Amino acid sequence: MRNDEKHDGIYQAGGCQCGSVRYVVRGAPIQTYVCHCRECQMQSASAFGISVLVAPGYIEIVKGQPKSWSRPTKSGALMPCYFCADCGSRLFHGDLQGRAAVSVKGGSFDEPVDLRLAMHIWTKQKLAGVIIPDDVVTFPGEPDG
Repeated sequence: MRNDEKHDGIYQAGGCQCGSVRYVVRGAPIQTYVCHCRECQMQSASAFGISVLVAPGYIEIVKGQPKSWSRPTKSGALMPCYFCADCGSRLFHGDLQGRAAVSVKGGSFDEPVDLRLAMHIWTKQKLAGVIIPDDVVTFPGEPDG
């Protein structure tokens, strides 16, 4: 399924690397970010993290049950982080029962995320050699408002 299509009300499906946890997203995303902050680099064990923001009510766990732990944020709040207990793949950040948008980890989707319109954030912490396209929106830190 392409990223802009819906099938049976499902915008996109995904899960962990081993397949123990599966989910569907039943609505279009709010925004996609490529985050170059140190937290995302550590979480993804890569140069950046991909976060697809969706309303929490759009996420439905259809197989398994992710585990969670919380990490402190720069503002002093705690960020719930969901992952597969079997393989450790990170799946979501945010309160799945709350009102604020939840970040679905882009690499967990079955179909690759289209990054052409993604905003690049925390670019002041990007790794040397990472090239950000000239025609995308960027923020040196957290996006404004």
